Order: sequence, then structure tokens, then C-alpha cells
Amino acid sequence: METAFYVLSVLQIALGLYLLLQGLQWLYYARRRCMADAGFYAPRTAVLCSCKGLEPGLERNLTTLTEFDHQNYEIFFVLASESDPAHSIVKRVAAASRAKARVLIAGAPVDCGEKVNNLRFAIEQLPPDFEFLAFADSDGRPGKSWLKRLVAPLTDSRIGATTTMRWLIPNRSDLPSAFLAAWNAPVVTMLTEKGKNFCWGGGTAIRRSLFDQLGVLEEWKYSVSDDYSLTRSLHQAGRSIMFLPDCLTVSYVEANFPSLLEFTNRQILITRVYAEKMWAFGFATHTLYCLTLLLGIALTVGDLAAGLPAFHHVMLTFLPVLLGMMRSSLRVAAVTEVLSSLRGQIMGQAWIYILLTVIIPFLYVANFITSLITRKIRWRTITYEVISPNQTRILAN
Repeated sequence: METAFYVLSVLQIALGLYLLLQGLQWLYYARRRCMADAGFYAPRTAVLCSCKGLEPGLERNLTTLTEFDHQNYEIFFVLASESDPAHSIVKRVAAASRAKARVLIAGAPVDCGEKVNNLRFAIEQLPPDFEFLAFADSDGRPGKSWLKRLVAPLTDSRIGATTTMRWLIPNRSDLPSAFLAAWNAPVVTMLTEKGKNFCWGGGTAIRRSLFDQLGVLEEWKYSVSDDYSLTRSLHQAGRSIMFLPDCLTVSYVEANFPSLLEFTNRQILITRVYAEKMWAFGFATHTLYCLTLLLGIALTVGDLAAGLPAFHHVMLTFLPVLLGMMRSSLRVAAVTEVLSSLRGQIMGQAWIYILLTVIIPFLYVANFITSLITRKIRWRTITYEVISPNQTRILAN
């Protein structure tokens, strides 16, 4: 057991040092992006937002989509049914919007996710003069320059799409909400300046001509994941996805333990189906961390119980933990520079993003194991069976 621990700890320390270096690079990239001028590029853009059900701050979230400083855009809010609890709020926000806003009713999905069905319906209704598509989520609260900054890099036709990521802030001081925010935090730094990035459905922009050329609507036809399917289409065509940390989108969350597991299990299962290599790498690295920590603690306790020196085991056990906390600190520093107006609130909850990430890998491992034994997910009251990237079954609504 001791030999295995030494091997695992060396691997974990090497990985920790690499990720710490990546964290520094992410911080510097975020700073450069924040200082970059978005310019005056304002092509005609359709902002598409699928809505379903009530959530914390929904009206304020949707209102932010009407307040962008981009001069030439229109908002399309899409719901499956007029009986949706969010419908009255969506209509009120659309009526009060400074930018032109429409509310569309897509109908019930068939063999695909409801969000995907909503977006397909909205895009099929778009007039041909829209040059760009931008996707937003109803639980996000982007800044005023979000749309301008998201679209600006697409002046370079070599870039396939631009994307960003969410940053979760707990609305309550309970443990499940804190765990959810801590679980999401490492995902932010998976996207990098030059890496093989993936699209996030709550903040992605693409030229409409490229979207049509890639046949994304057809790719979505039997999909449950709008963003992973778009990512697959872009990767297959050899088109790059540019990550924009300056467009980071805050989302205020409230969770209990069942909803925490529902969200995290869903994310990992969808990743397994649509991005198997990413899933396998994540499973391996989180399992490595957990095994190293558990073996190290067991050996340390054994040394102490036998009256033997335990310093070497303690050092090899907790050095990876320390490296992880250092990387988490860099992540928080970068995020507070991007979301400068929320610096005080984020720093007041910094323990969530730094200390809880020590144990969050155990939750990830539980999510990975769950994804091995089921293909069922629950997403906003609908239960799906995700059979393959192009095969989805609706089990209950």
C-alpha cells in the first residue's frame, strides 16, 4: 500500500504543479481580456434564451438581457407552453424591454431536450437579416457589455464561435448551495486561451452562416444538449472555440441535497455521452486525488498509532491539497477582477471556492460512478434517457 501511495502522490503533485501553472496563465489571460477594447462592431444579433419554470431572481436575470450596450440586437424568449410558470414574467420583461423582444411558444419536445427544441423553433422563425446568434440562459445575469464582448472577436472569420462560463454565487448560507458553487468553480478554468474548448449554452455566439453551414439544427434534432452538440459540430469541422473570461456570467443559486445531486449527476452524465474523452480524463484525475488523500490519511494514522514518524506521509498527502487550494485562490483572484462589481460578495464567500474544493473531488467521483450505472437524467421536471449524442428518450414530463 505504501508503494502505491508514493506513486500516486508523485503523480498527484506533478498534476497539481501543472494545474497551478495553468491557473497562473488563466489569471493573466483574464486580465488581458478585461483590458481589451470591445470596439464598435455591432452586427445584427439575435439573443436566444430558453425559459422554463421559476428560479431565484428570474425577472432580474431576464431584464439584464434587455440592457446590453450592443446597439443592434433583438431578444427571443422561448418557452414550451403558455402554461409555464415563467410565462407571465417573461411577457412582462419583454413588454418593458428597451431592445425589441419577442416571446415564442415552441410546443412540447419530441425525442430531444426541451431547451434544444425551444432553440430550434426560435432559430427557424428568425428573419434572414440576423448575422449572428447569441445564446443565453435564464438563470444567468450577464453584464451590460457581455453581448458586445461576446460578438466582437467574431470579426475574425477563422474563429468558429466564442463562449464563456457561469460563476455560481450561493443565495443562501446552507451547505448544498455552497457545495454547488464549489463544484462548479473548477469548470471555469477548464476553458483556456488556446485549449480545445467547448461551448457553454449560457454564453455562446456564432455567425449564423456558419451555424447553418454546420447543420446544427439537424444535429440538435434528437439531442438533449445544445452546447455539447454545437461543440461536436464545430470540432468535426475543425473550427476553433474562443473562450472569453471577460464575459463570465454570474448565476445566483439555491440548492438542497437532492437538487445538488440532480444537477451534478446530469452534467457528468451528459459529458460522458457527448465528450467521452473529457469524461474519462476527469474521472481519472478526480479518482487519483481521492485515492491519494485516503491512502495518505490511512498511512499517517497508522504511523501515529504505532508511534512512528509520520511527517513524510503528511507532507505527501497534503501537498497536493495545498497546491489545489493555491490554484483555487488564483481562480478567485481572476474572477474578482472580471466581476469587479461583485468583488466584496465573492471574497466574503471565498472559503467556498478555496476550502470546499478540497473535498469536492469526492462528489465528482460519486457523479462519475453514477454516470456508469444510469443513462437517466432529470432536467427541470422532465426525465430523459440519454442513449447517445443523437438519441434521446423522454421518460416523464
